[in-house]
Amino acid sequence: MPRSKPAPKKPRYRTGAPHRAFMAIANTWRRFRRWVLRLSALVLVLLLAWVLLYRFVAPPGGLFMWQEYRRLGEISRQWVPLHQIAPIMARSVVAAEDANFCRHWGFDMSAIRQVIEQGAARGASTISQQTVKNVFLWHGRDWTRKALESGITLLVEASWPKARIIEVYLNIAEFDEGVFGVEAAAQHYFGTTAAELSAEQAARLAAILPAPKTRNAANPSEFTRRRAVAIMDGAATIARDGRADCLSG
Repeated sequence: MPRSKPAPKKPRYRTGAPHRAFMAIANTWRRFRRWVLRLSALVLVLLLAWVLLYRFVAPPGGLFMWQEYRRLGEISRQWVPLHQIAPIMARSVVAAEDANFCRHWGFDMSAIRQVIEQGAARGASTISQQTVKNVFLWHGRDWTRKALESGITLLVEASWPKARIIEVYLNIAEFDEGVFGVEAAAQHYFGTTAAELSAEQAARLAAILPAPKTRNAANPSEFTRRRAVAIMDGAATIARDGRADCLSG
């Protein structure tokens, strides 16, 4: 009787190798995700520490100021505390740049809505946003900077009093080529100090802020004169209606 042939053996599949490869990829991904989360947390902590430091320490300057120093070879700037700046100067800047400064949390939503309705014909940056840009970031219109500006503005508004924001802004804003801060501007244009600025002088300084390289506070154009008159009226208005109450240190 012929022998029956043995049944063919089933091929053996190495099921363990793909599983080990999958697990290795999954473990690598988990380690990468943990690394990203830890790095993000570290960046956030360092950023928060940076913001909190400048609540108490005068910022040495921003990237734009450093760039101007490299370009010009020298700049003029002298830090002065808020109590050594004429109160009318702070009111004039708020009236000119951000009338609702004392009432918003870093973003003026009514101004943003107006910009949208007008087709973005003008900007809507608040003094808080401009301070963040001048101190922590670079100048430009790219979306990366705007996103960082928005996040840091929230941190600044949450950790600095309004008086500190206006103090830093007045000490770091550009008033002419190579002239930064209200003390240097007062000396440059009027031969006086920030503490001794008159209402008209403060209004003229506020009027040149949007275009400090093309406007002159000491020898103003007709437009700058008219703008300064409007700013003086606005400064008086916000003093009366309480919108300047947050400006005292």
